[in-house]
Amino acid sequence: MSSNHLPELAADCIRQALAAGAADAECTISEGEEFSANIRMREVESLKESGSRAAGLRILIGKNTGSAYTSDLSPEGIRQMVAAAIELAKITTADPHAGLPDAGELGAIPGDLRLYSEDIAQLETPRKIELAREAEAAALDADPRISNSEGGSFDTHLGRNIFANSRGFLGEYRTSYCSLAAVPIAREGESMERDYWVSMARRFAALELPADIGRIAAMRALRRLGGKKVETQRVPVVFEPRTASSLLGNIFEAVHGESVYRQASFLAGKLGEKVASENLTVIDDATTPGLFGTSPFDDEGVPSRRTVILEKGVLRNYLLNTYTARKLGMKTTGSASRGLTGNAGIGHGNLYIEKGAPTPESVIASVANGFYVTELIGSGVNVVTGDYSRGAAGIWIRNGELAYPVSEVTIAGNLKDMLMNVEMIASDLEFRGSTAAPTLVIREMTVGGR
Repeated sequence: MSSNHLPELAADCIRQALAAGAADAECTISEGEEFSANIRMREVESLKESGSRAAGLRILIGKNTGSAYTSDLSPEGIRQMVAAAIELAKITTADPHAGLPDAGELGAIPGDLRLYSEDIAQLETPRKIELAREAEAAALDADPRISNSEGGSFDTHLGRNIFANSRGFLGEYRTSYCSLAAVPIAREGESMERDYWVSMARRFAALELPADIGRIAAMRALRRLGGKKVETQRVPVVFEPRTASSLLGNIFEAVHGESVYRQASFLAGKLGEKVASENLTVIDDATTPGLFGTSPFDDEGVPSRRTVILEKGVLRNYLLNTYTARKLGMKTTGSASRGLTGNAGIGHGNLYIEKGAPTPESVIASVANGFYVTELIGSGVNVVTGDYSRGAAGIWIRNGELAYPVSEVTIAGNLKDMLMNVEMIASDLEFRGSTAAPTLVIREMTVGGR
């Protein structure tokens, strides 16, 4: 079947499901092409190219749901998928909150959201290999202490998403992205450190230059050489943008509709309350053209939107799909996310911390004695209690300046206190993925070393 007929196929899946006894149905069809080139020590290590196309169906019979998927899009393959979903619905337990969004909630953002660029589709394989080679070479050539490498890589993805349901919704959109990375290893005496730098973009023309990616990756690895532990102490902790964005992952878990209705979040029941510093505003916006978390509609056919989660420290919204909204007696925030099969989960769009006015340099300069975190290790965060403890590496700040590398330490605190103690937020907000945060400083955490 040609790609042009996929929307018709999605609509036909819905018709077949209704004819087979479903009261409601949703069909997702996705297809994609992926490419990856990996270079290590200036030689091609691996090349991968793959394509996929598959359909998923979720149906309701009363309040019972059944799901199935198939990569066989022939008439027989579709018939078997429909039959499997119907059979499963007959043996599942009824759930009073199950169901599709109301027809009035369905729709899509109009206009071009700049999610697809033909310049990625037109890239030839030799050029992709050369880009990975250039990025790694720039890192290897940056300094004699860069004597090894985990490689340079160039990846592309072209995708198409189609969604239809029995309430009259049929929509589709195409996506593209490419990424270029370098992962050098620096060595000096007994000290050996790795770091990386990566650039991602929806269009090839927006990627950072290979020479810059390699140079920044090398600088990041070199500045970690000779890292030492510090005495355990309570000090201000500065998160660089890359590590600051991991805090957004913790906030997302805490405002995730499922965590909230299960009372498994320290933010459950706190809407309208001040839960963070007034410096902190967190927004989820799936409508910004060209970004990685943007889409015209969510995975239930509800239009994407901008949702303010924290506004100057006050908790304004949770992120909800139709199911969790019904559980909580609220409305969906257009945050449904799913794979090909099963019930919709919850995802975010472009989740970010609003930038402040100070430069990152002035944020660091404001700290007399503290820790600048450039890498976080492990995942010791409990969103039920807020307890936070993670391995970390970075640079010690002495008298407002980056003084010496630090490794093998832990940073610990509680998210409730950490959010309340966000003291300064810098101006360096940059979207390098679907989460983004500027440099920020938390007034006090425990840095555990010797």
